Amino acid sequence: MREALFVKRNTDKWRDIEQNPTNDPDELTDRFVELTDDLSYARTFYPDSKVTRYLNGLAGQMHRGLMQNRRDERSRFLTFWKYELPLLFRQSHRMLALSAGIFLVASILGWVSAAHDNTFVRLILGDQYVNMTLENIKKGDPLGVYGSSDQASMFVQITLNNIYVAFRTFVFGLFASFGTMAMLFYNGVMLGSFQYFFYERGLLLDSVLKIWIHGTLEISAIVIAGCAGLTVGNSLLFPGTYSRLESFKRGIKQGLKIAIGLVPIFITAGFLESFVTRLTLPPLVSGSIILISAAFIGWYFILYPIQLNRRIQP
Repeated sequence: MREALFVKRNTDKWRDIEQNPTNDPDELTDRFVELTDDLSYARTFYPDSKVTRYLNGLAGQMHRGLMQNRRDERSRFLTFWKYELPLLFRQSHRMLALSAGIFLVASILGWVSAAHDNTFVRLILGDQYVNMTLENIKKGDPLGVYGSSDQASMFVQITLNNIYVAFRTFVFGLFASFGTMAMLFYNGVMLGSFQYFFYERGLLLDSVLKIWIHGTLEISAIVIAGCAGLTVGNSLLFPGTYSRLESFKRGIKQGLKIAIGLVPIFITAGFLESFVTRLTLPPLVSGSIILISAAFIGWYFILYPIQLNRRIQP
């Protein structure tokens, strides 16, 4: 981008920062992040320019303001979840739609493949799991696998595995998004064939009311991790007005924050799977947990970012 265009695009924002100072810690932090991003860009492409010196002075002034208004770590933690992550995620909503689309198509293909090939489920889920589940069905406890392990160790194992899967899905975005798409596709096929396995035996509703107690958060988080990975990959493929390296660095930063934001979701999903899914709950209770989980995901990752973004628009 030419320097003149860069200045023209950002002059109003810089003037507002300079002429309308604020003591609000959240607004001050947001302004400082934007300003340092602009300063980093200017240092890269116009190192000896007047605009670079101007931004450096303005950033120093804002930094002193931040130090005067410095909050404790608890406040910073709350600010991340309340403002920073939702606003960041709003920028990735198109990638979320793409991630969800890939996962949904793969799930349908997994279902159809399992319906037309009776060996497909074993290929995807493995003989050991299929044989164990068939044995549990004979015993009248088709989902007995969830009550077969110690709760505490199961919680740790499941949570760590889910976080590993999510970060692997994110990291694979480094391969120009194709690695992330492959991970989404594989997990979608697995889910589709898994659900068909129970449908074929007349246990679809039982499996949904049991598995989706934790699966609503778990599957949603995998799709969101896919969004993070696609954000990284697309920043490399489509750099826009930035250099490819600068766009890639921004994409990694944005995607990593989204992936980190999923950790509490996986911890909650692991807790539900280890301590709640194993219980025999009335359908109304199971359905309520599923609906509450789905409503939270839809609100926090879709509706709230849109509302927050509209609120701060001039």
